[in-house]
Amino acid sequence: MRRERLDVVANEPVGAYTLLRVRRGGIDTGVPGQFFMLEAPGRLLPRPMSLCLAPPGELAFLIDPVGPGTRALCTLDRGEALQVLGPLGNGFHLDVARPLLVGGGIGIAPLPYLSEQLRHPPAVLGFRSERHAEAASLVPNAQVCVEPTLVTELIPPGFDVLACGPEPLLEAVRAMAGGAQLAWEAPMACGYGACYGCAVEIDGALKRLCVEGPVLCAA
Repeated sequence: MRRERLDVVANEPVGAYTLLRVRRGGIDTGVPGQFFMLEAPGRLLPRPMSLCLAPPGELAFLIDPVGPGTRALCTLDRGEALQVLGPLGNGFHLDVARPLLVGGGIGIAPLPYLSEQLRHPPAVLGFRSERHAEAASLVPNAQVCVEPTLVTELIPPGFDVLACGPEPLLEAVRAMAGGAQLAWEAPMACGYGACYGCAVEIDGALKRLCVEGPVLCAA
């Protein structure tokens, strides 16, 4: 884990999302599924973001500009700087025999980097609109669906599932794919377990996603 002030390389539109690219500096890229805390300009608290891509010398984060913090990150210009802390949390285990990546909406954010590390396995991705689905271009070998079709309808049997997305999607995947690796989403304030702001109840137990997750194995 390391904190650095990094320069912005670019903010690029990807459908309805924005790909924020920053210079890597001395920060390690970590394991797919780990996250970084990004300082949002003019906001008190940083925002947790999964690493989307790790091109040479850069870190790239896929952002959905839905609130003041994420919108502020998406307005950063080339040459501006922001504080980045990471990598944090626990990522995906990569020693799987037949990986299948499953993503829903902005939950696809860690999948491009994960896909690269696993040498581009098959993926199934679901989105709420055609514009959001443009982000599927970041994930090779992906089959895509748009609402009202559910991404769970595309999951074939016999694969080792690695998934990220909203809670209803993860619950559905957990019910149909025992042993799946699920990357849960939650707001975070500190990123290292001090504030309990990201605690969620899973199977009757509270999990701090920043230290026990965000990737957890389905029972």
